Amino acid sequence: MNKQIPDPMAQLALWAQMARIGFESQLVIGMRLAGMMGIVSQSPDETLRMFTEKYDAAQEAFQASIRSVTRGDSVDKVMSAALRPYARRTKANSRRLARHSGARR
Repeated sequence: MNKQIPDPMAQLALWAQMARIGFESQLVIGMRLAGMMGIVSQSPDETLRMFTEKYDAAQEAFQASIRSVTRGDSVDKVMSAALRPYARRTKANSRRLARHSGARR
């Protein structure tokens, strides 16, 4: 039985990655809700986009985790690989929505 000693820095990095995704997700949700309420301008396809991107991110996350597992990576690396597609999307969405959500007059 091969027991690996957990790397505390890798675990800390994983927690930081999850915290950033959580924070950026809340920003995106808030900006999208503000757009749906008409407080800020929003692209007409934003509602559809928020559903389709979840599906795409889930597929990418699954594939990334399978690749990581087949390489024999540690659990924290598998989790990080699975979270990366979500991190990329939440970061891109928060930047895009912040840039394009000027207040309506």
